[in-house]
Amino acid sequence: MGWMADETGLDKNAANYVALTPLSHLRRASNVFADQTAVVYGSHRVTYREYYQRCSKLASALSNLGVQSGDVVATLIPNLPPQAEAHFGVPACGAVLNTINTRLDVDTVSYIFDHGGAKVVVVDTQFLGVVEAALDTMSGPKPIIIEAEDAQAGFLASGRHKTYEALLSEGDPTFEWSMPQDEWESISLNYTSGTTGRPKGVVCHHRGAYLMTMGTVVSWRMQLNPVFMAIVPLFHCNGWNHTWLMPMLGGKLVCCRDVTASAIFDAIADEKVQYFGGAPIVLNMLVNAPLDQRRSFDHTVEVFTAGAPPAPATLSKIEKLGFNVTQVYGLTETYGHVTECYWDGSRWDDKQGDDRAAIKARQGVAMPMMEHITVMDSDMNQVPMDATTQGEIMIRGNSVMKGYLKNPEATKEAFEGGYFHSGDIAVQHPDTYIQIADRAKDIIISGGENISSVEVEGTIMGHPAVSLCAVVAKPDEKWGEVPCAFVELLEGADVSEADLIAFTRTKLAGFKTPKQIIFQELPKTSTGKIQKFELRQQVKND
Repeated sequence: MGWMADETGLDKNAANYVALTPLSHLRRASNVFADQTAVVYGSHRVTYREYYQRCSKLASALSNLGVQSGDVVATLIPNLPPQAEAHFGVPACGAVLNTINTRLDVDTVSYIFDHGGAKVVVVDTQFLGVVEAALDTMSGPKPIIIEAEDAQAGFLASGRHKTYEALLSEGDPTFEWSMPQDEWESISLNYTSGTTGRPKGVVCHHRGAYLMTMGTVVSWRMQLNPVFMAIVPLFHCNGWNHTWLMPMLGGKLVCCRDVTASAIFDAIADEKVQYFGGAPIVLNMLVNAPLDQRRSFDHTVEVFTAGAPPAPATLSKIEKLGFNVTQVYGLTETYGHVTECYWDGSRWDDKQGDDRAAIKARQGVAMPMMEHITVMDSDMNQVPMDATTQGEIMIRGNSVMKGYLKNPEATKEAFEGGYFHSGDIAVQHPDTYIQIADRAKDIIISGGENISSVEVEGTIMGHPAVSLCAVVAKPDEKWGEVPCAFVELLEGADVSEADLIAFTRTKLAGFKTPKQIIFQELPKTSTGKIQKFELRQQVKND
């Protein structure tokens, strides 16, 4: 490197260095794919030229409201066009996008407004009451409210605030975007679920988001002009960055307010949707959908699934319906998915049934934009890759958060040893593929033996009467704790507790079998994750 270091004129300059940002995708698409359909929601259909203009008007109007570089603009909107437009329009004026979970309680929303310092909030009319109540309990300056109405779904503006479309009408479609000068600049602020305390604010940068879009194209085997349906909430890791990705390929984004089996099947049949992401509960919903909610289609739909390891039985069933599922894994702190169960056809194409599904349930290997993802013990040493020894998933790469907002202690702890500590317990196979055993807090320790709740859940969901299952630790005087299973049955199914326990005994060691099975609807987050902390509290209070 000596001669390069000594040579003059080899510094970064405007010609050879441009900060990486997903905003570049839409600016390019407005020319390259100008007349192609960009966003669809009912009768709302806009081209890339129009999409870019609407995002430009949003950026301009926010600037007119006094939003400056580094300010936070929050949204509480389902997966609708204004939420997609905010992903470009907010950072295009230099601001940081804070997409807030639409199912949070008033107190938590108020906390996020205060903690994040939102200057403007764009809220769907459906959630206006929560936002107004949250503002009443805020301790800091209150943000400006912009009301996004949805006439197609029957949600109309209240008249108490400026509407989203009125705001856009005040914007300039030729507004010059404020592109980042440094790709380390913040693009988004996302809050964790906060199930064990106040949610933490995860700060993400333009570079990480850009590289997520590039790596996803490779891992999802995408080509030009894909048709993508937004099912993962855009408030969850910014929808795994897929909305930022679509303009790069001239893709069509199909929006959806309420995720139902019929809505998904209709979009696949009518809009020819080829790709979507979703939690295992979405797969389960499709597998168990009644015939009158299904539509036929003649193409393969590529699905990324994450959030919890899907049951092998679910994976096996959904492939027969025309879906090819790739298991991915990630966290809010990693912008979404960062590992994939890359399918090695040379080794696995002949696998069928449970053997095939068991491989697909692995979390896999690092995606292309990541540097190193592995499993380590408590001393930060690589665990043996023997598919048995457990450790914690450790992550290093460009698509890892900057840190937690206003929480240097938590940030330092998360990055100890030069890796991001996921908190997920896993094993590693000899081929380096990672497979989650459990969240650290979900491991059941019974009489000194570690029991994976994931393993027990997968076994129970193999029973033909079971729709969903969650297994938690129940306090026990003799063993300390034992597995307790909560089960949702398929409609019309009938099975007893004794029958299910007997079924698990044919497949699991005795100490792993649940000692109690409770039949009830499982509590879920808006992203489809089962809220185990509620179930743990339930058995604790029994």
